[in-house]
Amino acid sequence: MLSQKVRILIVEDDPDMSELICDLIEAEGWDPVCAGSAEEAAAVLAQQDVSLVLVDHNLPGTSGRTFAQRLRSERDVGIVMVTAAGSAADRVLGLETAADDYVVKPFEPIELTARIKAVLRRTNPSIRTEQPVPEPVSVTGCGHLILGDWSVDLANRRATCNSDPSRTLTSAEFSLLEILASTPDKPVSRAQILEQLGAETDRHVDRNVDVLVLRLRRKIEPNPDLPRHIRTRRGKGYILHLDGGGPQVP
Repeated sequence: MLSQKVRILIVEDDPDMSELICDLIEAEGWDPVCAGSAEEAAAVLAQQDVSLVLVDHNLPGTSGRTFAQRLRSERDVGIVMVTAAGSAADRVLGLETAADDYVVKPFEPIELTARIKAVLRRTNPSIRTEQPVPEPVSVTGCGHLILGDWSVDLANRRATCNSDPSRTLTSAEFSLLEILASTPDKPVSRAQILEQLGAETDRHVDRNVDVLVLRLRRKIEPNPDLPRHIRTRRGKGYILHLDGGGPQVP
């Protein structure tokens, strides 16, 4: 987890995508600031300092690439380009002209946050990451689950952090953990999670599952950047590993 709080400017004209990215940023403990165009972003930057700019390649008016080039000439700030362009030439051009890194839509939340963190570390040496600390995971019987520092009573829907009893799981976070624990070591798709949560399936709500997973990871994982317990199985969904195993590398 990044030890220093940062402010990230999100330049994205799609309201749904902007909201999703904002939720992901907040779930990581960062401060998101949103702008719908390059012009709005320039107004924000005139009044606020930011640690990193996440900019969509295809913006109305001034393009994301042009804005990133201008920004690079004016200040030293991390830039991550979000693009739907599948061409390797487009991505290389973006990197050569301005961006520190890029991510292609559609993306996995863990990929986006990993790239943001990598750029933050390169552009801000004061930012450090915690080293992963192995934690045990086991089922003790009678519906009790041990996840590192957490004791989870599935039958009575109680979760206790032994080192900090003031930390709690929300009802949604507990329900997600309960769903994953019902089929340990087997992937559960977003659609299955939504069905068991009683939510309708659509693109926006589907991605909110990813945000919920991020929030749960931030509470129970020793290092949410390298999850040991709740892992992503690309194309399959999420899986709860009872043995903890080694960390998942983005």
